[in-house]
Amino acid sequence: MVQQTWEIRPTDDAWPEAVNELAGAPTLIYGVGDKGALAGPFLSVIGARRATPYGITVAGMVGRVAAQYGLTVVSGGAMGCDRAALRAALDEGGKVVVVSGCGADRVYPSSSRDVFHDAACGGGCVISLEPWGTPPHTYSFPKRNRIIAALGTSLMVCEAGVPSGTFSTANAAVELNRNVYAVPGSVFSPTSRGTNMLLSQGAAVISDERSLDACLSLDYDRLRLRGETGPDATWGRTMSALIASPMRPDELAAWLGEDVLDTVRHLVEFEASGLVTRLPDGRYSPSEESYRRRGPIEGAAGRI
Repeated sequence: MVQQTWEIRPTDDAWPEAVNELAGAPTLIYGVGDKGALAGPFLSVIGARRATPYGITVAGMVGRVAAQYGLTVVSGGAMGCDRAALRAALDEGGKVVVVSGCGADRVYPSSSRDVFHDAACGGGCVISLEPWGTPPHTYSFPKRNRIIAALGTSLMVCEAGVPSGTFSTANAAVELNRNVYAVPGSVFSPTSRGTNMLLSQGAAVISDERSLDACLSLDYDRLRLRGETGPDATWGRTMSALIASPMRPDELAAWLGEDVLDTVRHLVEFEASGLVTRLPDGRYSPSEESYRRRGPIEGAAGRI
């Protein structure tokens, strides 16, 4: 499919009215793809660039569920949570809007090339406030984050550390009276300190897929087109320990009260079957696949 490039202004029919709520609202948006995707309704999804398998899987769940609700997923296209949410929505047949920090005709980062391409070629659109051909600049990303916050009726924060650019987006969403949700993580995980902090400041808790389901149904006044997946019986003591916090083999053995060699053997088996992944610092963490196979757990939506 040939990529369509365009420019829109506030007087154009395709102009997203939500961005007019911003102080110093933009007067020109550059885009590639289907500008009809700017009709919404939108769910904004953000999270850590250097996300853990947990964060990436959460973002994928959110993107998939949003697509099943017929919502357009808005994100920045960065590696990690952004890309995971966009990819999942596209794979589910949903629409996406990638808000880029460079020119809409450029790709940044290159690791997200597939979602930029698919968005521009039928899956939605790529938009930017920057002129054509503009490379990424530090000053562009705060402006991009404000657009992400403005477009969504709700903002989902999947995983975030401290400090994090996520907070500028969340703060903009609060100022615009958007619903802000965050997914809790381990108190020992640096990449969950930001989301846990947002929760302590009043963001609503998304504790599982069912609570996400309930919040989206209330926010967008619609029903989900497809149901959730069920739990997997292979989730045992070892995996339950690792979901609480990634550990090295000796730490895990001490926690389980088992011999270190037995624990290493179990980890090797889990890794071979795709249930765990070894992090660069030697700790083991549940893999994306294991989170998907585990499915949702019981819980209720927390709202403010």
